Amino acid sequence: MITLEQIRERLVKAIKESGLSQTEIAKKINIRQASLAAYLSGRALPALDTFANLCKVLNVSPSYILYFDE
Repeated sequence: MITLEQIRERLVKAIKESGLSQTEIAKKINIRQASLAAYLSGRALPALDTFANLCKVLNVSPSYILYFDE
């Protein structure tokens, strides 16, 4: 079973690998940096459209983040 913690870890990894700052990513997907920080800390979950945009900006497949490609 996949946990929210595993999904959060993949998001954190994708952000680190992107070379973009949280502020840059937040601006690109039109959210506050504090919202992105909340997603990455596990305090909140992004809406589906925000998740899709986040994957697009990070150039990662939603399947990778959600562990569907394993």
